[in-house]
Amino acid sequence: MGTISFRRKALDSTMKALFFLAALLVILPLFLIFFDLLIKGAKELKLTLLIDLPHPVGEPGGGIANGIAGTLVITLMTMLWSVPTAVLCGIYLAEYGRGKFASAVRFAADTMTGVPSIIMGIFGYILLVLPMKRFSAWAGAAALSMIFIPVVVRTTEEMLRTVPTTVREAALALGIARWKATLRITVRTAWPGILTGILLAMARIIGETAPLLFTALGNQFWQTRLDQPIAAVPLQVFTYAISPYEDWHDKAWAGALVLITMVLVINIVARVLTRRKR
Repeated sequence: MGTISFRRKALDSTMKALFFLAALLVILPLFLIFFDLLIKGAKELKLTLLIDLPHPVGEPGGGIANGIAGTLVITLMTMLWSVPTAVLCGIYLAEYGRGKFASAVRFAADTMTGVPSIIMGIFGYILLVLPMKRFSAWAGAAALSMIFIPVVVRTTEEMLRTVPTTVREAALALGIARWKATLRITVRTAWPGILTGILLAMARIIGETAPLLFTALGNQFWQTRLDQPIAAVPLQVFTYAISPYEDWHDKAWAGALVLITMVLVINIVARVLTRRKR
């Protein structure tokens, strides 16, 4: 009995060590990337980086203020029409979707989730840029919405399916119309999880570069017109990184640090909401 007990304890300790090692290997790249960006981008991480426009080549200083503003504008535009569309589609699939049409919608959402982002950029270029004969913030938001919507659709459907059927039956038994029960009870019950999915999808599109290269293009100045090319942090990081100038390389590291910080903040908020739900 003693030998068997020793073997069980040894096996248990070994498996715990393997689980811990696997978890460490998962989170290690994130910390390595963040600290590498922190070390290389700290030199240019100044207030002027956040409030100044890019300076011409050869002139020291400058910042990415227009890129930060452009990223926020494009992201908000994307969410403005994508959130209602995706949530309503998820509600349809979870509550009303039956038959071949619903299966086709699920298949399309799953397929679009795995499509490379550069394909979305090319599609946005063909759909909007060529007919409009110009790059624009609208085209950038449209390309990002094709990445955003499928993720939120599937998240909304899965979150609504976690709501117990008894909740729906109780509402219907009280004489509440089905659409009211869906919006006011079912969706409200699952809303923390749906909101978490929205924030995670938002964190994904903030860092996308390829779709914006084909649609928004970028801009060195402030842009208030949405039908014109607009700056974004991922585009500026890309431009600075491929340049032959050392000063721009430093700004690329600093811009990447700002970008990953924005993504981390959004993910932390999503985790807090998930914890509150639990």
